Amino acid sequence: MQIAHFGQNPPARPSLVWFREDLRLDDHPALIAASQSGPICAIYILEEGTDLGRPLGGALKWWLHHSLTSLKANLAQLGIELILKRGDPRHLIPDLANKLNAGSVHWNRRYYAWSRPVDAAIKAELTGRGVQVGTYKASVLTEPWEIKTGSGGNFKVFTPFFRAAQPHCDTWAEQVAPAPPLTGLSNPEIVSESLQSWNLLPKAPDWSGGLDQTWQPGEAGAQRRLNAFIETSLHNYGEGRNIPSKPATSFLSPHLHFGEISIRRVWNAARAAMRANPALQTDGQVFLSELGWREFSTQLIFHYEDFPEESWKEAFRAFPWKNDSSTLRAWQRGQTGYPIVDAGMRQLWRTGWMHNRVRMIVASFLVKHLLQDWRAGEAWFWDTLVDADVANNAAGWQWVAGCGADAAPYFRIFNPMSQGEKFDPDGHYVRTWVPELAQLPNKYLHRPFEAPTEILRGSGVHLGRTYPLPIVNHEKARKQALDALASLKQNVTGDLV
Repeated sequence: MQIAHFGQNPPARPSLVWFREDLRLDDHPALIAASQSGPICAIYILEEGTDLGRPLGGALKWWLHHSLTSLKANLAQLGIELILKRGDPRHLIPDLANKLNAGSVHWNRRYYAWSRPVDAAIKAELTGRGVQVGTYKASVLTEPWEIKTGSGGNFKVFTPFFRAAQPHCDTWAEQVAPAPPLTGLSNPEIVSESLQSWNLLPKAPDWSGGLDQTWQPGEAGAQRRLNAFIETSLHNYGEGRNIPSKPATSFLSPHLHFGEISIRRVWNAARAAMRANPALQTDGQVFLSELGWREFSTQLIFHYEDFPEESWKEAFRAFPWKNDSSTLRAWQRGQTGYPIVDAGMRQLWRTGWMHNRVRMIVASFLVKHLLQDWRAGEAWFWDTLVDADVANNAAGWQWVAGCGADAAPYFRIFNPMSQGEKFDPDGHYVRTWVPELAQLPNKYLHRPFEAPTEILRGSGVHLGRTYPLPIVNHEKARKQALDALASLKQNVTGDLV
């Protein structure tokens, strides 16, 4: 590895690479393009400002700290320092480019409503100074403007979107590229902030013990997760992904969110496994469709800029949500009295992650049994999930609430007891996360409030003391939800289904 030092006659004007949600070296289009122009300077900015997006949740901050630690170490092995700065990139990027006398600046694109004008302003400032700017597709397989309906519009339903998008996904994924040879740059005028000074890790109390035990942020951890999934869990993924007690999902969502592994690598790995083993065709296609939902969610937030904050179906904006902090708190703490719901919420708090099937159950419970605004749940997920993603989080909550694009209808209300019995029939998941119910027989595990007194006593369960009574009655809550929907239909016009 050669290190280029500024002197009177530098060999080439350096290139600045702005890392964002792409904290990796492999298959990094901006890094590849910059490497062809000259020595590299790398920067990551902790963006702060009222118009610079949503502040990171606690779990995201924890992950970011460790992911940046990993990226810094990987770059250091190549003789490149990752410069850390905190503030407004509209000032920091042009200033750094000026100090470096950079000939070009490179970054991979983002698709948020707030980020696009920021990027445009930076590009205009740099090009006005004669600095070349390169932006690239890296976090998606299909950019939001690439897949159109036959009439040239945007897709609003997932299945036809994915049918049209999949050939494009295959083509783009084949262009995956390894990390390029890099030449580092040293400039004593550029001083990096310390990662520790950003205070991303929780303190007083430090609640991150479960996250430390569960996850390995960084590029190496992402590749390990992918390898393990392809080797052990892709087979039977179609059915196994619905059983929360089984490690049958990919666990790649936080790695993809932070860009520690490229979506092309993941897609190609699944495709290669499907080609090598025809028996994986069905399960592999189910997995690819899950990646397709990620693409669909991204194009939704691009074309409907208020999607993360407002119900996509305008008629739902008048829904009579309740604002009950006590029931919301019980849901957040996993103290609802419904074991599958409480297990999911406790898994989330402990590990920063929740099984996808259980995410649907707990979300349905909040918006339909408790009549809480979906945005209250989305905000809690944003703060506690290590894979909290603007597009995926909003799309998931709006899907459950019945107010999003291609959403499940609001009148489809999950029964938390039967959902638990169907997807956790042996009770392994509930017993793991709600250990106070561990001795209950399977017959009553998902409905302890129906257990005879002698069964409860023999199992060490004292309802209302060691485990809460249900905070709502299922049948009454279901009727109340349907009544709320009926009242909405009477007072608004527009699509509710």
